[in-house]
Amino acid sequence: MNEVYRVLGTSKQNFHQGVDRLLMQQMEREQLLVILYQVRKDHPKMSCRDMYRMIRPQYMGRDRFEAFCKEEGFSVELKRNFRRTTNSLGVTRFPNLVQGLKLTGVNQVWVSDITYYEMTNRFYYLTFIMDLYSRKIIGYSVSDNLLTDNTTIPALNKAINTRQGQNLTSLIFHSDGGGQY
Repeated sequence: MNEVYRVLGTSKQNFHQGVDRLLMQQMEREQLLVILYQVRKDHPKMSCRDMYRMIRPQYMGRDRFEAFCKEEGFSVELKRNFRRTTNSLGVTRFPNLVQGLKLTGVNQVWVSDITYYEMTNRFYYLTFIMDLYSRKIIGYSVSDNLLTDNTTIPALNKAINTRQGQNLTSLIFHSDGGGQY
């Protein structure tokens, strides 16, 4: 056997320690599988990451744990939650004037977007307008609907009032081109 160890480029002790480590890992994985089956039975929709946070195995990191769960079929297909805040039907598209533009100061480009959040089973829509050079929010609005009169116009009015008395003649207003704009 010593000749085999020499050909493998390892010592007898190193070889057997490696085998012992593999057997220990295999035993730990089998014990983990028992726990995972019980957790999955109690929580059929729990993600692998949440199971990791619950179990916190000492011998396995998060990424290896998630890979192990995936190998063993414990991954849960996430149901995507699609809510559209952009209605681009019938909207005229304009060229992107911001691409490649070198900014030298404020009030050259304002960018805007609308996002939403759910609170007490109701949706609220946040509109932000940011000066691209200073990265400062200069206008915003909150609404419970996506009507332009309640989202983008109040935010634009706040932005204009914030920059009152400043030159806005060459300003570019950039958005995703949704129907509210």
